[in-house]
Amino acid sequence: MERQTGEYITSTTGGESFQAFIPKPLPPRPPIEMSGELIESLEKANRALGRLDGISHVLPNINLFIYQYVRKEALLSSQIEGTQSSFSDLLLYETDAVPGVPVEDTEEVSNYIAALQHGLERLRNGFPLSLRLIREIHEILLRGGRGAAKQPGEFRTSQNWLGGSRPGNAVFVPPPPERLMECLDPFEKYLDEEKVNIPVLIKIGLVHIQFETIHPFLDG
Repeated sequence: MERQTGEYITSTTGGESFQAFIPKPLPPRPPIEMSGELIESLEKANRALGRLDGISHVLPNINLFIYQYVRKEALLSSQIEGTQSSFSDLLLYETDAVPGVPVEDTEEVSNYIAALQHGLERLRNGFPLSLRLIREIHEILLRGGRGAAKQPGEFRTSQNWLGGSRPGNAVFVPPPPERLMECLDPFEKYLDEEKVNIPVLIKIGLVHIQFETIHPFLDG
């Protein structure tokens, strides 16, 4: 079944057939319609970013703000994946004061911070936003702890799914592993495409949902 955003194909694993989704390459066709509501939301987001940028110029030590912000972002993002650590847990973990702290959960958040810092440093040094960099970040994200057995830094070679106990009863099934690069190659080209006639925040949103749809890793 074909849609504007992609198509469902019939795939099989373990003798069971299921529907997997293959997203169409970016940019979307037809192009995104910039409705009044979308423009209003975009302007609101840009104003918020402008205020944040303004604050950054008056803080006596911007690095202290970034230190806390990165950790808050890591904590909230990791909670989406089911971790239970708190901001206090993370700070205690980083000072080696760990009694009573859920170490596995907090270690995952700490890995997230290290992965984010690695990615930002690579970009600052001129390394392109690419599949290679994404794999590097993923390897750091899943090193040690519960993610160590889930191919850190490697694109999956088996079928994954979201919701349910198997692909046949899943809520959503990403592309089969043999079709991953068919999706990832144009994704990487779009990441590097500078001549995109849409606002950068819209491009960021498109890239995020495309990556989540492809779901190229077993975990993380």
